[in-house]
Amino acid sequence: MGTPGGARSWRIRSQLGNEEAAVQTVRRLSLCCGLLILWNASGAFSAEPRRVDRLDLQDGDTIVFLGDSITHQSLFTQYVEDFFYTRLPGLRIRIHNSGVGGAKASDALQRFDRDVAAYKPKYVAVLLGMNDGGVKPYDDELFQTYRRDMNRIADRIVEIGATPIWMTPTMYDATAARASGRPVPAERTEFYNATLAYYGAWLREFAGTRGGAFVDLYGPLNELTHQARRDQADFTMIKDAVHPDAPGQLVMAAAFLEDLQFAKPLSNIRITVGSQAPVVRATGGVATEVTGTGDELSFLWEADGLPWAPPPETEAGIRLLNLGHRWTREALEVHGLDPGQYDLLIDGEPVGRFSAEQLARHVELQSNPRTPQYQQAVQVAELNRKRNDTAIRPLRNEWRDFQAARRVEAGLAFQPDNEKLKAQLATLQKSLIGIEERIAAHETLASEIDNEIRKVNRPLPRKYELKKHVPAEVSVRIREGGRPLMNALVQLHGLLGVMAEARTDGTGDCLLQTQSGSDLDPGDYWLVIKPGPRMELAAADMFSQMVTVRSGRNEFELQLETCLKSQ
Repeated sequence: MGTPGGARSWRIRSQLGNEEAAVQTVRRLSLCCGLLILWNASGAFSAEPRRVDRLDLQDGDTIVFLGDSITHQSLFTQYVEDFFYTRLPGLRIRIHNSGVGGAKASDALQRFDRDVAAYKPKYVAVLLGMNDGGVKPYDDELFQTYRRDMNRIADRIVEIGATPIWMTPTMYDATAARASGRPVPAERTEFYNATLAYYGAWLREFAGTRGGAFVDLYGPLNELTHQARRDQADFTMIKDAVHPDAPGQLVMAAAFLEDLQFAKPLSNIRITVGSQAPVVRATGGVATEVTGTGDELSFLWEADGLPWAPPPETEAGIRLLNLGHRWTREALEVHGLDPGQYDLLIDGEPVGRFSAEQLARHVELQSNPRTPQYQQAVQVAELNRKRNDTAIRPLRNEWRDFQAARRVEAGLAFQPDNEKLKAQLATLQKSLIGIEERIAAHETLASEIDNEIRKVNRPLPRKYELKKHVPAEVSVRIREGGRPLMNALVQLHGLLGVMAEARTDGTGDCLLQTQSGSDLDPGDYWLVIKPGPRMELAAADMFSQMVTVRSGRNEFELQLETCLKSQ
């Protein structure tokens, strides 16, 4: 997700090996970019605006996310990528992150050709405004500058044949700012979130006149934050007041996907068993080889996609959004089963135990960490995290120096004798030498990891089995020297410690009971025998051996050598 699709409009001449060459490079880039962003006042871009409610994604399409530091964080874009990787595994959708920390709309215009147009996007999602508003009460001069530059961005998007997706500025969390302990101007905490609300309201109208899609990020972040504060007064998803943390970035990704109509169930499997052949109705995949009766069911399921599995650090956002149920529900519904408990196995591995009543209502599996498809989705997300950490975020860092150089250069135009600005520009120009090669290297690494992801993001056929649960019962009879071994403590040890135990009676027999009173699961256990209060070990160690416990009745009879004796 992220290599240019054709010839670039210009290249950063990183082969220039000295400071003067770097100066020429920046000046040429400035002239090129400046000429290309001139507003065509004659109406060259006056085509009828087209509103878009959903994305028409085809194999090979590219989405560019143009923004500031909130996009530069490479989190909400990463989570959107995770969704596309898992839910649209058959499509190679490219996402290019074009966020740069501190960017305003004017900065985005400066790098538009190389950082947006060069990737030949079908859609350009624009998230700007947090810096444009100045982080202070509403300033009309700043807003009019933002308005002018957003119109220029709209012109450029139309010029390259792409469709814009206008995203509102996110939330300024004044509560988090006041709680930070840092000195913050009172007028900022009181007014700046309202300023951003105004920018977002204007942007909605702007989207209506200029065309494209509209995504509200401001509303969900504010509403969910205030909802959570009913129970936790200091709750925040934006600890530094400006940059959403992982839960907030997940809320942003979910808002993007919901407003563009991607929020829908992953799959639903509905099967009715009975005296006739099972009846299957399914969406989101194909069920084959279906066999079943009133107390068992088996089928092969090949899904169209995998569940969306955001990383653990987004947990607060997952909870507030009810994310699994709303965005990626994976439901299994079975009717006609005999009353009782049923074990669900996928590819032979147990994933849960459900009653016939639960299965008739439906069970949801999308967030079940024991399903192989969820584990597969986690693998995809981990690889994509690696891709963003090692390739995408470093690539975005390359553009910070370019943006800084442009700003210093603009300052020198007004203060040509400012020695401090001259020194800053010289340092920045040096940092730009070789930038094109570094960008190419980051893009190559991103593409290599993308190819790794493509090898593991395809759903595999999975065998589902429902088997009526028969509790495991374990009875033990112990003979030592031909006589019943009385009052010995008999235990079954599993990975979590003692799972069941009992003492032998006068006949040397016992029926083991779990400590919690719940059923004992089938599996392998260590059967351990310890001496009773009137017994001692003759050997250095207690007796133990591995046993396999199966569903239903299990009887173990042990004939011990003389290892325990009465006192």
